[in-house]
Amino acid sequence: MKPTTTTTLAAIVLVGAVGFTAGRISSSAPTDSSTSETKSTASERASRMSEGSGNREETASTRKVRRAERAEKQASTPEQRLADLSAIVRGENPLDRSRALLAFIDQLGPDDFEAAVAGFRSLGITESRFGEYSMLLAAWAQADPLAALDYAKANTGNRFATNTILSTWASIDPEAAIRWAESNHEGDDANPHMAGIIRSLAASDPTRATQLLTSMPRSEERGEALDAMLPHLFKQGNEATRSWIDSITDEALRNGAMLRSAERLAATDPAGTASWLLANPSEATQRRLDDVYSTWARDDEQGAIRSLAALPPGENRANALRGVVSSVAVRDPSAAVSMMDRFPNDVTDRVVQNFVWHSFGNDPSVAVNQISRITDERDRDQMYRRTMDAWLERDNAAATAWMQNNQLPPSVQEHINRRLNQQRQ
Repeated sequence: MKPTTTTTLAAIVLVGAVGFTAGRISSSAPTDSSTSETKSTASERASRMSEGSGNREETASTRKVRRAERAEKQASTPEQRLADLSAIVRGENPLDRSRALLAFIDQLGPDDFEAAVAGFRSLGITESRFGEYSMLLAAWAQADPLAALDYAKANTGNRFATNTILSTWASIDPEAAIRWAESNHEGDDANPHMAGIIRSLAASDPTRATQLLTSMPRSEERGEALDAMLPHLFKQGNEATRSWIDSITDEALRNGAMLRSAERLAATDPAGTASWLLANPSEATQRRLDDVYSTWARDDEQGAIRSLAALPPGENRANALRGVVSSVAVRDPSAAVSMMDRFPNDVTDRVVQNFVWHSFGNDPSVAVNQISRITDERDRDQMYRRTMDAWLERDNAAATAWMQNNQLPPSVQEHINRRLNQQRQ
Protein backbone atom coordinates (compact mmCIF):
# COMPACT_ATOMS: atom_id res chain seq x y z
CA MET A 1 0.00 0.00 0.00
CA LYS A 2 1.50 3.34 -1.06
CA PRO A 3 1.42 6.38 1.18
CA THR A 4 -1.42 8.86 0.73
CA THR A 5 -1.06 12.16 -1.06
CA THR A 6 1.39 14.78 0.15
CA THR A 7 -1.33 16.90 1.78
CA THR A 8 -2.87 13.96 3.63
CA LEU A 9 0.50 12.68 4.77
CA ALA A 10 1.46 16.10 6.11
CA ALA A 11 -1.75 16.18 8.12
CA ILE A 12 -1.21 12.71 9.57
CA VAL A 13 2.36 13.56 10.51
CA LEU A 14 1.01 16.28 12.79
CA VAL A 15 -0.90 13.60 14.70
CA GLY A 16 2.16 11.50 15.29
CA ALA A 17 4.90 14.12 15.59
CA VAL A 18 3.64 16.31 18.42
CA GLY A 19 4.53 15.53 22.01
CA PHE A 20 6.45 12.23 22.07
CA THR A 21 9.68 13.82 23.30
CA ALA A 22 10.29 12.12 26.65
CA GLY A 23 12.34 9.30 25.14
CA ARG A 24 13.80 10.77 22.01
CA ILE A 25 16.63 8.96 20.35
CA SER A 26 20.01 10.62 20.42
CA SER A 27 21.76 12.13 17.44
CA SER A 28 24.18 9.24 17.25
CA ALA A 29 23.77 6.40 14.77
CA PRO A 30 21.24 3.74 15.80
CA THR A 31 22.18 0.39 17.27
CA ASP A 32 21.82 -2.52 14.86
CA SER A 33 19.42 -5.26 15.81
CA SER A 34 20.66 -8.77 16.46
CA THR A 35 21.57 -10.57 13.27
CA SER A 36 19.93 -13.70 14.64
CA GLU A 37 16.52 -12.06 14.85
CA THR A 38 14.13 -13.52 12.29
CA LYS A 39 12.37 -10.95 10.13
CA SER A 40 8.78 -11.29 8.95
CA THR A 41 8.33 -12.07 5.30
CA ALA A 42 6.35 -9.83 2.98
CA SER A 43 3.58 -12.42 2.78
CA GLU A 44 3.29 -12.62 6.57
CA ARG A 45 3.06 -8.87 6.81
CA ALA A 46 0.46 -8.76 4.09
CA SER A 47 -1.57 -11.38 5.97
CA ARG A 48 -1.35 -9.46 9.23
CA MET A 49 -2.26 -6.22 7.48
CA SER A 50 -5.32 -7.89 6.04
CA GLU A 51 -6.39 -9.02 9.50
CA GLY A 52 -5.63 -5.64 11.10
CA SER A 53 -6.74 -2.99 8.68
CA GLY A 54 -8.36 -4.59 5.67
CA ASN A 55 -7.68 -4.07 1.98
CA ARG A 56 -8.58 -0.89 0.17
CA GLU A 57 -9.96 -0.94 -3.35
CA GLU A 58 -7.92 0.88 -5.95
CA THR A 59 -9.31 2.59 -9.00
CA ALA A 60 -7.85 1.92 -12.40
CA SER A 61 -6.32 5.39 -12.47
CA THR A 62 -4.70 4.82 -9.10
CA ARG A 63 -3.18 1.54 -10.25
CA LYS A 64 -1.85 3.26 -13.34
CA VAL A 65 -0.19 5.96 -11.27
CA ARG A 66 1.31 3.33 -8.96
CA ARG A 67 2.75 1.37 -11.88
CA ALA A 68 4.36 4.54 -13.20
CA GLU A 69 5.77 5.35 -9.79
CA ARG A 70 7.20 1.85 -9.38
CA ALA A 71 8.82 2.02 -12.81
CA GLU A 72 10.44 5.33 -11.91
CA LYS A 73 11.55 3.99 -8.53
CA GLN A 74 13.08 0.87 -10.01
CA ALA A 75 15.29 3.04 -12.20
CA SER A 76 17.25 4.07 -9.12
CA THR A 77 19.29 1.80 -6.89
CA PRO A 78 19.02 1.62 -3.08
CA GLU A 79 22.41 3.32 -2.90
CA GLN A 80 21.19 6.16 -5.11
CA ARG A 81 18.04 6.59 -3.02
CA LEU A 82 20.16 6.81 0.14
CA ALA A 83 22.36 9.41 -1.54
CA ASP A 84 19.25 11.36 -2.55
CA LEU A 85 17.92 11.18 1.00
CA SER A 86 21.24 12.37 2.40
CA ALA A 87 21.22 15.34 0.04
CA ILE A 88 17.66 16.22 1.08
CA VAL A 89 18.39 16.04 4.80
CA ARG A 90 21.49 18.19 4.49
CA GLY A 91 19.63 20.97 2.70
CA GLU A 92 19.59 24.39 4.34
CA ASN A 93 16.05 25.52 3.53
CA PRO A 94 13.55 23.65 5.77
CA LEU A 95 10.63 24.24 3.41
CA ASP A 96 12.59 22.88 0.45
CA ARG A 97 13.67 19.90 2.59
CA SER A 98 10.08 19.07 3.48
CA ARG A 99 8.90 19.29 -0.11
CA ALA A 100 11.79 17.18 -1.37
CA LEU A 101 11.29 14.59 1.37
CA LEU A 102 7.59 14.23 0.58
CA ALA A 103 8.45 13.74 -3.09
CA PHE A 104 11.05 11.15 -2.06
CA ILE A 105 8.50 9.32 0.09
CA ASP A 106 6.02 9.23 -2.77
CA GLN A 107 8.49 7.07 -4.70
CA LEU A 108 8.90 4.44 -1.97
CA GLY A 109 7.15 1.11 -1.94
CA PRO A 110 6.34 -0.79 1.28
CA ASP A 111 9.58 -2.78 1.08
CA ASP A 112 11.71 0.36 0.65
CA PHE A 113 10.90 2.07 3.93
CA GLU A 114 13.17 0.05 6.20
CA ALA A 115 16.27 1.02 4.25
CA ALA A 116 15.07 4.63 4.02
CA VAL A 117 14.42 4.93 7.76
CA ALA A 118 17.68 3.19 8.65
CA GLY A 119 19.54 5.47 6.25
CA PHE A 120 17.90 8.54 7.72
CA ARG A 121 18.77 7.45 11.27
CA SER A 122 22.37 6.84 10.26
CA LEU A 123 22.65 10.52 9.35
CA GLY A 124 21.90 11.50 12.94
CA ILE A 125 18.57 12.56 14.41
CA THR A 126 18.99 16.18 15.45
CA GLU A 127 16.29 18.42 16.98
CA SER A 128 15.55 19.97 13.59
CA ARG A 129 15.11 16.56 11.94
CA PHE A 130 12.45 15.08 14.19
CA GLY A 131 9.66 16.38 12.00
CA GLU A 132 11.24 14.75 8.96
CA TYR A 133 11.79 11.53 10.92
CA SER A 134 8.10 11.56 11.84
CA MET A 135 7.15 12.00 8.18
CA LEU A 136 9.08 8.88 7.22
CA LEU A 137 7.60 6.87 10.08
CA ALA A 138 4.05 8.05 9.36
CA ALA A 139 4.39 7.16 5.69
CA TRP A 140 5.71 3.71 6.57
CA ALA A 141 2.84 3.26 9.02
CA GLN A 142 0.39 3.86 6.19
CA ALA A 143 2.18 1.44 3.89
CA ASP A 144 2.91 -1.37 6.39
CA PRO A 145 2.39 -0.54 10.07
CA LEU A 146 3.34 -4.00 11.30
CA ALA A 147 6.70 -3.91 9.53
CA ALA A 148 7.29 -0.40 10.84
CA LEU A 149 6.51 -1.49 14.40
CA ASP A 150 8.75 -4.55 14.09
CA TYR A 151 11.59 -2.28 13.06
CA ALA A 152 10.93 0.24 15.84
CA LYS A 153 10.89 -2.49 18.51
CA ALA A 154 14.15 -3.98 17.25
CA ASN A 155 16.09 -0.79 16.57
CA THR A 156 14.89 2.02 18.84
CA GLY A 157 15.17 2.19 22.59
CA ASN A 158 12.40 4.70 23.24
CA ARG A 159 8.70 5.28 22.56
CA PHE A 160 8.94 8.06 19.99
CA ALA A 161 9.04 5.90 16.88
CA THR A 162 6.50 3.35 18.15
CA ASN A 163 4.04 6.02 19.26
CA THR A 164 4.35 7.91 15.99
CA ILE A 165 3.63 4.74 14.02
CA LEU A 166 0.74 3.73 16.27
CA SER A 167 -0.75 7.22 16.13
CA THR A 168 -0.77 7.11 12.35
CA TRP A 169 -2.13 3.56 12.24
CA ALA A 170 -4.88 4.48 14.72
CA SER A 171 -6.04 7.23 12.37
CA ILE A 172 -6.65 4.52 9.75
CA ASP A 173 -7.69 1.47 11.79
CA PRO A 174 -7.83 2.25 15.52
CA GLU A 175 -9.00 -1.16 16.70
CA ALA A 176 -6.15 -2.91 14.91
CA ALA A 177 -3.68 -0.50 16.50
CA ILE A 178 -5.25 -1.11 19.92
CA ARG A 179 -5.02 -4.88 19.48
CA TRP A 180 -1.35 -4.58 18.62
CA ALA A 181 -0.72 -2.38 21.66
CA GLU A 182 -2.49 -4.79 23.98
CA SER A 183 -0.78 -7.88 22.59
CA ASN A 184 2.65 -6.28 22.85
CA HIS A 185 2.44 -5.34 26.52
CA GLU A 186 2.59 -7.58 29.56
CA GLY A 187 1.97 -6.86 33.22
CA ASP A 188 -0.37 -4.63 35.19
CA ASP A 189 1.56 -1.41 34.73
CA ALA A 190 0.55 1.26 32.22
CA ASN A 191 0.72 0.27 28.57
CA PRO A 192 3.36 2.58 27.06
CA HIS A 193 1.88 2.15 23.59
CA MET A 194 -1.51 3.72 24.38
CA ALA A 195 -0.44 7.37 24.43
CA GLY A 196 0.08 7.46 20.66
CA ILE A 197 -3.26 5.81 19.99
CA ILE A 198 -5.11 8.12 22.37
CA ARG A 199 -3.46 11.11 20.73
CA SER A 200 -4.85 10.01 17.38
CA LEU A 201 -8.34 9.16 18.67
CA ALA A 202 -8.77 12.28 20.79
CA ALA A 203 -10.10 14.28 17.85
CA SER A 204 -11.90 11.60 15.84
CA ASP A 205 -13.34 9.44 18.62
CA PRO A 206 -13.04 11.16 22.02
CA THR A 207 -15.34 8.60 23.65
CA ARG A 208 -13.04 5.73 22.74
CA ALA A 209 -9.99 7.79 23.66
CA THR A 210 -11.51 8.49 27.07
CA GLN A 211 -12.21 4.79 27.62
CA LEU A 212 -8.58 3.95 26.90
CA LEU A 213 -7.29 6.80 29.07
CA THR A 214 -9.42 5.98 32.11
CA SER A 215 -8.46 2.30 31.91
CA MET A 216 -4.77 3.15 32.41
CA PRO A 217 -3.26 3.03 35.92
CA ARG A 218 -1.71 6.16 37.36
CA SER A 219 1.62 6.64 35.60
CA GLU A 220 3.79 8.87 33.46
CA GLU A 221 2.24 7.22 30.40
CA ARG A 222 -1.25 8.18 31.55
CA GLY A 223 -0.04 11.75 31.99
CA GLU A 224 1.21 11.74 28.40
CA ALA A 225 -2.13 10.43 27.20
CA LEU A 226 -3.99 13.08 29.18
CA ASP A 227 -1.80 15.78 27.66
CA ALA A 228 -2.79 14.40 24.26
CA MET A 229 -6.51 14.61 25.07
CA LEU A 230 -6.77 18.12 26.47
CA PRO A 231 -6.01 20.22 23.35
CA HIS A 232 -8.91 18.58 21.55
CA LEU A 233 -11.21 19.22 24.51
CA PHE A 234 -10.21 22.88 24.66
CA LYS A 235 -11.41 23.28 21.08
CA GLN A 236 -14.88 22.23 22.22
CA GLY A 237 -15.06 25.08 24.73
CA ASN A 238 -14.66 25.61 28.45
CA GLU A 239 -17.96 24.09 29.47
CA ALA A 240 -17.35 20.92 27.50
CA THR A 241 -13.85 20.63 28.96
CA ARG A 242 -15.06 21.08 32.52
CA SER A 243 -17.87 18.57 32.00
CA TRP A 244 -15.44 16.00 30.63
CA ILE A 245 -13.11 16.44 33.60
CA ASP A 246 -16.00 16.28 36.08
CA SER A 247 -17.09 12.96 34.57
CA ILE A 248 -13.78 11.27 35.45
CA THR A 249 -14.28 9.00 38.43
CA ASP A 250 -10.57 8.39 39.11
CA GLU A 251 -9.71 11.13 41.61
CA ALA A 252 -6.03 11.32 40.71
CA LEU A 253 -6.75 11.53 36.99
CA ARG A 254 -9.47 14.14 37.52
CA ASN A 255 -7.13 16.21 39.68
CA GLY A 256 -4.38 15.96 37.05
CA ALA A 257 -6.78 17.16 34.38
CA MET A 258 -7.85 20.09 36.55
CA LEU A 259 -4.23 21.04 37.23
CA ARG A 260 -3.38 20.97 33.54
CA SER A 261 -6.45 22.85 32.34
CA ALA A 262 -7.20 25.52 34.95
CA GLU A 263 -4.87 28.23 33.61
CA ARG A 264 -5.98 27.62 30.02
CA LEU A 265 -9.66 27.85 30.98
CA ALA A 266 -9.03 30.94 33.09
CA ALA A 267 -7.58 32.77 30.10
CA THR A 268 -11.09 33.13 28.65
CA ASP A 269 -13.31 32.54 31.69
CA PRO A 270 -11.56 33.30 35.00
CA ALA A 271 -14.79 33.71 36.97
CA GLY A 272 -16.19 30.40 35.78
CA THR A 273 -12.89 28.64 36.35
CA ALA A 274 -12.61 30.00 39.89
CA SER A 275 -16.15 28.83 40.69
CA TRP A 276 -15.33 25.42 39.22
CA LEU A 277 -12.19 25.01 41.32
CA LEU A 278 -13.98 26.15 44.47
CA ALA A 279 -16.84 23.73 43.82
CA ASN A 280 -14.36 20.86 43.44
CA PRO A 281 -11.90 21.19 46.34
CA SER A 282 -8.72 19.31 45.54
CA GLU A 283 -5.00 19.67 45.14
CA ALA A 284 -5.72 21.51 41.90
CA THR A 285 -7.78 24.06 43.82
CA GLN A 286 -4.92 24.67 46.25
CA ARG A 287 -2.31 24.98 43.50
CA ARG A 288 -4.21 26.85 40.79
CA LEU A 289 -6.65 29.18 42.54
CA ASP A 290 -4.08 31.96 42.90
CA ASP A 291 -3.19 31.78 39.19
CA VAL A 292 -6.85 31.98 38.24
CA TYR A 293 -7.49 35.00 40.46
CA SER A 294 -4.34 36.66 39.17
CA THR A 295 -5.60 36.25 35.61
CA TRP A 296 -9.02 37.50 36.66
CA ALA A 297 -7.58 40.60 38.37
CA ARG A 298 -5.59 41.57 35.28
CA ASP A 299 -8.79 41.86 33.24
CA ASP A 300 -11.37 42.69 35.90
CA GLU A 301 -9.76 43.74 39.16
CA GLN A 302 -12.98 44.78 40.86
CA GLY A 303 -14.74 41.57 39.89
CA ALA A 304 -11.89 39.49 41.31
CA ILE A 305 -11.89 41.53 44.53
CA ARG A 306 -15.65 41.16 44.97
CA SER A 307 -15.33 37.41 44.56
CA LEU A 308 -12.40 37.31 46.98
CA ALA A 309 -14.30 39.29 49.60
CA ALA A 310 -17.25 36.89 49.35
CA LEU A 311 -15.11 33.86 50.22
CA PRO A 312 -15.04 32.67 53.83
CA PRO A 313 -11.75 33.18 55.69
CA GLY A 314 -9.36 30.31 55.21
CA GLU A 315 -7.04 28.68 52.70
CA ASN A 316 -9.12 29.44 49.61
CA ARG A 317 -9.39 33.14 50.39
CA ALA A 318 -5.66 33.31 51.19
CA ASN A 319 -4.87 31.68 47.84
CA ALA A 320 -7.26 34.00 46.02
CA LEU A 321 -5.72 36.99 47.80
CA ARG A 322 -2.26 35.86 46.72
CA GLY A 323 -3.37 35.87 43.11
CA VAL A 324 -5.03 39.29 43.27
CA VAL A 325 -2.10 40.84 45.17
CA SER A 326 0.39 39.42 42.64
CA SER A 327 -1.52 40.98 39.77
CA VAL A 328 -2.07 44.38 41.42
CA ALA A 329 1.50 44.60 42.75
CA VAL A 330 2.99 44.66 39.26
CA ARG A 331 1.28 47.93 38.34
CA ASP A 332 0.55 49.51 41.74
CA PRO A 333 2.50 48.21 44.75
CA SER A 334 0.81 50.62 47.16
CA ALA A 335 -2.65 49.43 46.11
CA ALA A 336 -1.51 45.85 46.68
CA VAL A 337 -0.40 46.77 50.20
CA SER A 338 -3.84 48.25 50.83
CA MET A 339 -5.33 44.98 49.64
CA MET A 340 -3.28 43.03 52.17
CA ASP A 341 -4.28 45.48 54.89
CA ARG A 342 -7.93 44.92 54.01
CA PHE A 343 -7.61 41.15 54.62
CA PRO A 344 -4.90 40.93 57.31
CA ASN A 345 -5.95 37.52 58.61
CA ASP A 346 -5.52 36.02 55.13
CA VAL A 347 -2.02 37.42 54.55
CA THR A 348 0.13 34.30 54.67
CA ASP A 349 3.87 34.18 54.14
CA ARG A 350 3.28 33.13 50.54
CA VAL A 351 1.07 36.17 49.97
CA VAL A 352 3.87 38.46 51.19
CA GLN A 353 6.53 36.63 49.19
CA ASN A 354 4.49 36.94 46.01
CA PHE A 355 3.92 40.61 46.71
CA VAL A 356 7.65 41.25 47.09
CA TRP A 357 8.53 39.34 43.92
CA HIS A 358 5.97 41.25 41.86
CA SER A 359 6.43 44.73 43.32
CA PHE A 360 10.21 44.96 43.72
CA GLY A 361 10.87 45.90 40.10
CA ASN A 362 8.40 48.78 40.32
CA ASP A 363 9.08 50.11 43.83
CA PRO A 364 11.85 48.43 45.87
CA SER A 365 11.23 50.44 49.03
CA VAL A 366 7.55 49.48 49.22
CA ALA A 367 8.47 45.85 48.55
CA VAL A 368 11.14 45.69 51.24
CA ASN A 369 8.90 47.42 53.78
CA GLN A 370 6.51 44.45 53.70
CA ILE A 371 9.09 41.69 54.26
CA SER A 372 8.72 41.97 58.02
CA ARG A 373 5.24 40.47 57.64
CA ILE A 374 6.76 37.07 56.86
CA THR A 375 6.42 35.00 60.02
CA ASP A 376 8.97 32.28 59.23
CA GLU A 377 12.31 33.73 60.34
CA ARG A 378 14.39 31.78 57.86
CA ASP A 379 12.19 32.71 54.88
CA ARG A 380 12.01 36.32 56.07
CA ASP A 381 15.78 36.75 56.35
CA GLN A 382 16.38 35.03 53.04
CA MET A 383 13.93 37.41 51.37
CA TYR A 384 15.70 40.38 52.96
CA ARG A 385 19.10 39.19 51.74
CA ARG A 386 17.94 38.64 48.19
CA THR A 387 16.08 41.89 47.83
CA MET A 388 18.73 44.03 49.52
CA ASP A 389 21.50 42.50 47.41
CA ALA A 390 19.50 43.22 44.28
CA TRP A 391 18.62 46.73 45.42
CA LEU A 392 22.22 47.61 46.28
CA GLU A 393 23.25 46.40 42.85
CA ARG A 394 20.50 48.36 41.15
CA ASP A 395 20.49 51.62 43.16
CA ASN A 396 23.14 51.65 45.86
CA ALA A 397 22.28 55.14 47.11
CA ALA A 398 18.57 54.43 47.58
CA ALA A 399 19.20 51.08 49.26
CA THR A 400 21.79 52.60 51.60
CA ALA A 401 19.42 55.44 52.51
CA TRP A 402 16.69 52.93 53.32
CA MET A 403 19.02 50.96 55.60
CA GLN A 404 19.98 54.10 57.47
CA ASN A 405 16.32 54.64 58.39
CA ASN A 406 15.23 51.04 58.93
CA GLN A 407 16.54 48.19 61.06
CA LEU A 408 17.33 44.86 59.47
CA PRO A 409 17.54 41.52 61.35
CA PRO A 410 21.08 41.05 62.77
CA SER A 411 21.99 38.14 60.45
CA VAL A 412 20.87 40.15 57.41
CA GLN A 413 22.79 43.23 58.53
CA GLU A 414 25.93 41.13 58.95
CA HIS A 415 25.46 39.76 55.45
CA ILE A 416 25.09 43.27 54.04
CA ASN A 417 28.14 44.53 55.93
CA ARG A 418 30.30 41.69 54.57
CA ARG A 419 29.10 42.45 51.08
CA LEU A 420 29.87 46.16 51.41
CA ASN A 421 33.33 45.45 52.85
CA GLN A 422 34.15 43.17 49.92
CA GLN A 423 33.16 45.92 47.52
CA ARG A 424 35.47 48.43 49.25
CA GLN A 425 38.50 46.11 49.04
